[in-house]
Amino acid sequence: MSDGGKPRVALPIGDPAGIGPEIVLKALTHASLRARCDPTVIGDAGVLRLHADRAGLDVAVTDDGIDVAGLPPVPLISPDLIDAAALRVGTVDAAAGAACIKYAEIAVKMALAGTIDAVVAAPHTEQSVNLSGLDFQGYPRLIAQLTGTDPDAVFLMLLSADFRIVNATLHLPLSDAIAKLDTALIGRAIDAAAAAMRRLGFAHPTIGVCGLNPHAGENGLFGTEDRDMVAPAVAAARARGHDVTGPTGADSLLAARAHDVYIALYHDQGHIPVKVTAPHESSAITIGTPVLFGSVAHGSAHDIAGLGRASEAALVGAVERLATDMVQQTQA
Repeated sequence: MSDGGKPRVALPIGDPAGIGPEIVLKALTHASLRARCDPTVIGDAGVLRLHADRAGLDVAVTDDGIDVAGLPPVPLISPDLIDAAALRVGTVDAAAGAACIKYAEIAVKMALAGTIDAVVAAPHTEQSVNLSGLDFQGYPRLIAQLTGTDPDAVFLMLLSADFRIVNATLHLPLSDAIAKLDTALIGRAIDAAAAAMRRLGFAHPTIGVCGLNPHAGENGLFGTEDRDMVAPAVAAARARGHDVTGPTGADSLLAARAHDVYIALYHDQGHIPVKVTAPHESSAITIGTPVLFGSVAHGSAHDIAGLGRASEAALVGAVERLATDMVQQTQA
């Protein structure tokens, strides 16, 4: 925490060619965000100046800080990885992908060193990152690698006003996701979800587990995975003291909205309901690691990058949600 008792939150700017720099700068103009935390931005000063100019933002970016009228200056860590004059905004670019990961790495190292309390990263572009030669499967696995955490114990939780959903598998082809799923993995996802919900203030969270197959398999009529793999994971988690039900057909389970948090078994099962109900206001946190690491649930939006049209709502919501939680935990 800062001397003023507020969480210190690092904001890596994400893909320099996407909307990340723009929404970070816009987020800094929100008095509500600044009241909840002390931000530090991580990203190239030249890139931020480029996006500020393109978006017509009334901010001043120096090599070590960002000034917003009427609000305290924000420290900037600029690793100078990108030549802003050569940056092709709105395109897939290997150098931008590599820079995006470097920004996140700097933030995680700061968190591990105790100089900041949490990280909320602007969106990445997976194609750009992988073009740079890095084997990248999303922020959760990256944070696991950087913190020395077992990647199979790290998960992504999507949050919106309507849902909190933990993905047991994430950025994998559907066939690979099904092959990876087993009783132990689903059990770890349930454990991680319960622990994260307690950090978010839910003393006794209720957990609903989605079925893999339509109607959760209909007792083997539509596949046996739910009966043979998912149900035993739920039973074992219940025996460990969790208030958990399932497997239940995902459509019925999510439509009922009767649980505090849900376990989705593959990417689209978790992402579709969140993005349909909150396409511009959802966020995501990595759970299961020693670093509190959040991000937005939307992508880099190359189609509107550099046009000044990007909404910072999801980023502001992610920062404020984490910051509020951290203060509540400190006071608890």
